[in-house]
Amino acid sequence: MMLQQCKITYSFSGVNISTEVQTYTVEYFPNRAPIVQAQLSQLFTETLMDKIESNTGLELAERGGDVIFSGEITNYETRPTAITGNETAARNRLTITVRVRYTNSAEPELDYDTSFSRYEDYDASQNLSDVENELIELIIEDLVEDIFNRAFVSW
Repeated sequence: MMLQQCKITYSFSGVNISTEVQTYTVEYFPNRAPIVQAQLSQLFTETLMDKIESNTGLELAERGGDVIFSGEITNYETRPTAITGNETAARNRLTITVRVRYTNSAEPELDYDTSFSRYEDYDASQNLSDVENELIELIIEDLVEDIFNRAFVSW
């Protein structure tokens, strides 16, 4: 007896998902960074869910989806990146790092456990509190794009 396996996928906008995958779960990403920004976990989790919902035909499952995203925010820091002649910072950099564990029950060979890191620079004359929300949104958009592409886009 010979068994033949056929794998069907569908693709739109570069997204490549097996037809066996019908649901997704995004678990809450707690902030385990040394510096905790109050809304970061919620904003990151919701942005990832929104990205998947608006770019795939997958249905949200509270638990046990065919694909599952879990993990934690592991770093949130700001530091100088450009020093002037008198040794003061001209630019600062806000960096956020997220560890993501992705599991795909239909295609376990696509599973990953990876850290993603993105940053935005801002002028050192600005207070972080004045630009923080805007920087966080930009960084999260980049992180979510990286995570989504790693899970669903075949190059």
